[in-house]
Amino acid sequence: MHRLKPWAALAVFLSCLGALAASFQPPAPPTRWATDTAGFLSESTRRTLDARLQKYEQDTGRQVIVWVGETTGGVPLEEWAARTFEAWGIGKKGRDDGVAVFVFAGERKIRLEVGYGIEPVVPDAIASRIIQQEAIPRFQAGDPDAAVIATVDALLRTLGGETSPPPPVAAVRERPAPELTPAQMIFYGLIALVMLIFLITHPRLAFYLLLQILSSGGGRRGSGGSGGGSFRGGGGRSGGGGASGSW
Repeated sequence: MHRLKPWAALAVFLSCLGALAASFQPPAPPTRWATDTAGFLSESTRRTLDARLQKYEQDTGRQVIVWVGETTGGVPLEEWAARTFEAWGIGKKGRDDGVAVFVFAGERKIRLEVGYGIEPVVPDAIASRIIQQEAIPRFQAGDPDAAVIATVDALLRTLGGETSPPPPVAAVRERPAPELTPAQMIFYGLIALVMLIFLITHPRLAFYLLLQILSSGGGRRGSGGSGGGSFRGGGGRSGGGGASGSW
């Protein structure tokens, strides 16, 4: 049986990688500054990071996002990050002042992708130091929340411009719901009983009140949102600057 020579096998392998990269389509752009599609972070950490990065953009104009997924789907990490960064348009057009923190929980990898305009402030060496000193040790210790928070802390300190101090790590972790006391259980039980009696004796009035509550609640959500808007890329580009790491 004819066997491929080593150089021929390498050529086939590289051509397969090229075909995979050429067919790669970035995920849909995020709508928030912190997105976790893998359930890797606690929800309170994701919300806190989201609000913090949204405010940072409002204060400085620079877009910094966190995006967590499972895998690159076989596409080389640097290729995936550069093409996704540009497809999402992270940063302002003409300024290219965005930074993305990409985390892949299934592959245990992290990538800081830095826009052209930020590279003088966050060169590859500094991006690598942030990953190696802040992210990797905490990931290895089994604390992804602390790893991502520490990465964002170091990144925003390097970029500058944050107008308020970051929240402590302990403040963003999930807290167990307080247990009800016997008196509280009796009180809420009585309220539920009264509401049930009212529903049975006045069904039309109860239905009307329910509609009023839902309509007023929907109006408040429409005006307030979850932090005053959603993330939208401005057209920034990345030349592959940044750093990668694994744990």
